[in-house]
Amino acid sequence: MTAACFTDCLADLRHRLARPLPGRAAQFRMAPRYRQDAALADVRGKPCREAAVLALLHPMADGVPALVLTVRPPDLRHHGGQVAFPGGRREPGESLEATALREAHEEIGLPPEQVELLGALTPLYIPPSNFCVYPFVGAMAVPPVLYPADEEVAEILHVPLPLLQAADTRRVESWRLHGREVEVPFFALAGHKVWGATAMMLSELLALFEAA
Repeated sequence: MTAACFTDCLADLRHRLARPLPGRAAQFRMAPRYRQDAALADVRGKPCREAAVLALLHPMADGVPALVLTVRPPDLRHHGGQVAFPGGRREPGESLEATALREAHEEIGLPPEQVELLGALTPLYIPPSNFCVYPFVGAMAVPPVLYPADEEVAEILHVPLPLLQAADTRRVESWRLHGREVEVPFFALAGHKVWGATAMMLSELLALFEAA
């Protein structure tokens, strides 16, 4: 997707989302080795809590496509300081699409009626929190005016798509997790390290553009 074709390319992206998705192969490019288990990542049959997130694309002021991500406050009990898609837990009687839009409205002030939902990525089970996460892709034709909910979001990132696609944005480091040394892939963005489930879902989204 380029600055010259943002609006026209949305139809192409919707079409690609309706076809068989890149799925686990794309997600596992950005997963630590211990997470590369298709049965573990599958949401089917899991007694999990359900959540939905929104991957929002929009043009920046210069027309370059960008993706919206959030930075969690460092003092949060779970995932403090981490970068994530806006989203959260599904409420009773609510569709997953509605969850993604509601949570984005609550976290970053995104008006749901201004978002065009293009389709869904592959759901992902997250063992540490026992969440089944359903990612949706949305778009806006103009740059949105957003503001963070102080208790949930420390910063809103508008990351240019070319930066996400750049080879040197994907990196690997050795971290100590769960009492052992683990090789962890991540996206290096605006001084932040995007890893874990967010990086896995982001990897699948970017794979759709590779297939274009």
